[in-house]
Amino acid sequence: MPIPGLTIIGERINPGFRSTQALFDDEDFAGIQALAVRQAQAGASYLNVNAGTKALKDPHFMVEVVRAIQAVVDLPLSLDCPDFAVLKTVLEAYDAAKAKGMKPVINSISESRWELAELMKVRPCKAILMSSEQERDGRIVPNRTGEEVHEVAKRKVKRLLAGGYAEGPDDFFVDVSIATLAADTEGLIKMALEGIRLVGADPDMAGVHVMGGLSNLPQHLPAKAADGSDLKYHLECAFLTVAMPLGFDTVLGTPWRDYRLLPDDNFVLREFRRIVELRESDALMAVVDLYQEP
Repeated sequence: MPIPGLTIIGERINPGFRSTQALFDDEDFAGIQALAVRQAQAGASYLNVNAGTKALKDPHFMVEVVRAIQAVVDLPLSLDCPDFAVLKTVLEAYDAAKAKGMKPVINSISESRWELAELMKVRPCKAILMSSEQERDGRIVPNRTGEEVHEVAKRKVKRLLAGGYAEGPDDFFVDVSIATLAADTEGLIKMALEGIRLVGADPDMAGVHVMGGLSNLPQHLPAKAADGSDLKYHLECAFLTVAMPLGFDTVLGTPWRDYRLLPDDNFVLREFRRIVELRESDALMAVVDLYQEP
């Protein structure tokens, strides 16, 4: 059963997954369609579509992928490509009628790729707003605090609404960029959680969605936790357990992952809460405690 209040953007149509890369390499549109149907049946509300470098070399390929997906599912699509021209071509081919009139999503707009905002005037769109970086003195720099995440997100939403790019706050997903726990020596996960809290508590941001991709979080960790449980799965659920009460409501993830909220006595949840408060070598040593038996 999906967690009430959690929207899932299906992540699997992405060459970062080897099986999907093989589908793209073979131009196996039937296989891509089957993957889209599986995600829809598993509870996805949107499907992210990332055709990787193949889309950059041949924009029509991504158009074909989108048309193939829209022929078998009626979900709105999140169109994931950093190239303006490619996305414009795909947006023009997108058929909103085949998505029950739902708007497509631009994935994603950042201060380093602000020109992608103009795509929201090609047709009505929603947008994922990357809030882990900002432009400062003509340079793009990473954010280091939750306050900066909140500030950047609010600035983008205000600018886009004032410019007539969107109809309202429901058209925005603030992506807080969930870091990899095993490499987080700088408190980036803590930053994301604090950013979620500040966005969620800001009345001026009411109606804006807060999201992130969970698949980065457990990378480079073994399969089993020290208590024998599924470490990667429980880490993803631990993040949701902490983040959802703060305002996190959308995940870029695998729909059949069976996300759930964990009880307070769950071993991985308890350790996750401890780790995100630590820095540098203390954080790395605490991560080892997640999977190394005492």
